[in-house]
Amino acid sequence: MRQIILYPGEDGYWIAQCSSLPACISQGQTKQEAILNIKEAIELYLEILQEEGRAISNNILVLPKLFLGLFFCFGRFSFLLCQ
Repeated sequence: MRQIILYPGEDGYWIAQCSSLPACISQGQTKQEAILNIKEAIELYLEILQEEGRAISNNILVLPKLFLGLFFCFGRFSFLLCQ
């Protein structure tokens, strides 16, 4: 299961970030759009790692207290919603 951090950006868009995949970040105008976009980004990220023969991390990043928020699960993903 991949952990997703979802938080509002300064420009009004929602930012979605996969904590266990460095630099795997996406955004959307709504929370739902950001979630759909990050799912696609994760799939593409993992596909590229596999094509290149690189290791795929299953580690979950432990978040600092700064990221406290609403936590929920959806399929293979868990989300942390920061307000």
